[in-house]
Amino acid sequence: MAESSNNNNNDSMVLFGRFFQGWMLSQEQYLDEVLAMEQWNSGNDRIGIGIGIGIGEKVVTDLVSRLLTHYQLYYEEKSRVVERDVFVVLSPPWLTPLERTFLWVGGFKPGLAFRIVDAAVGELSVEQRKRMSLLQEETRTEERALSDELARIQESVAAPPLMAVARLAGKRRRRDGEISGCENLTELLSSGLEAVVKNAELLRTTTALKVVDILTPFQSVRFFGAVGRLHMKIRTWGLQRNTEED
Repeated sequence: MAESSNNNNNDSMVLFGRFFQGWMLSQEQYLDEVLAMEQWNSGNDRIGIGIGIGIGEKVVTDLVSRLLTHYQLYYEEKSRVVERDVFVVLSPPWLTPLERTFLWVGGFKPGLAFRIVDAAVGELSVEQRKRMSLLQEETRTEERALSDELARIQESVAAPPLMAVARLAGKRRRRDGEISGCENLTELLSSGLEAVVKNAELLRTTTALKVVDILTPFQSVRFFGAVGRLHMKIRTWGLQRNTEED
């Protein structure tokens, strides 16, 4: 039974790894599209033509909609992996070691979205700043609650640090079904961790959606552009470091 479960989990990892490679290719294509739109708008701003003229707001909102669908697809696929083996998401083999150092409960910390808005979106209206500030405080509160819950789960089973457990679980899976000493511990942790990771994923997605709802369509394009560039930059650094260490 354990061997069958481990084989299924390995299949899940392989399938998501393949999906992730394809998703990253789409990410690069979307970044090219975002850059082209940003450059067009920047050039026309210099001669006094706004984004509402020429490209048209419909084209901008269409791009934002497609970007949201692109990220939604990622989280839908990732949620299936969480249900099969939560430890894989906590130490994902499809990411480089450098990328994994940036993870918070299996993904980016939701509050990062506000730092990106501050750095890349540009001037916000008074009403936008007010709404963004309220959302940021709500997000911080939920982040703290999830971090506290994660600590509580670890303490309740006298668990070692979570990343170490995730790595041990990964080694167990790679031994073709061999049961290691961490088997009982991982079973105890799994159900509680799955709930925490799912709530963290929900917070990530709802925070991003609410940020986009506050921003104008073209501000959202800038936001997604900055998110994508940061993601690609960290991944490129991670791959380069892997090459240098080989």
